[in-house]
Amino acid sequence: MKPNFNILIVEDELVLQLMLEHMLKKMGFNRYEKVTKGQSAVLKCKEEDFDLILMDIMLQDDMDGIDAYRKIKESKEIPVIYITGNTDPKNKDRAADIGYHDYIGKPITYSQLKKSIQRLLDSQSA
Repeated sequence: MKPNFNILIVEDELVLQLMLEHMLKKMGFNRYEKVTKGQSAVLKCKEEDFDLILMDIMLQDDMDGIDAYRKIKESKEIPVIYITGNTDPKNKDRAADIGYHDYIGKPITYSQLKKSIQRLLDSQSA
């Protein structure tokens, strides 16, 4: 994996945030930021360049992950992997309208995340 890959974790459940952080470290990634709100994700993406966003859909503020990603895409193209406990087809369709690299239901496993990120890296080097 690419240790210089800069990843934004957007997750409002701190236990899951720590779990994702642990998984990324295990894969060899050491550059990531963490936020808990959609608006914070939008602002963070304006301030910094990220190579990937791990995005929950249901967040702490009035902007969900799909709306946050829509705002981010207005100025930057950053691949997103949605990691969500909300597998409602309506949300998946909303997310698909904007585009995403992957859409994974919780609970996520290490192997699911690793395979998804590896597919992204493979597609970028092709």
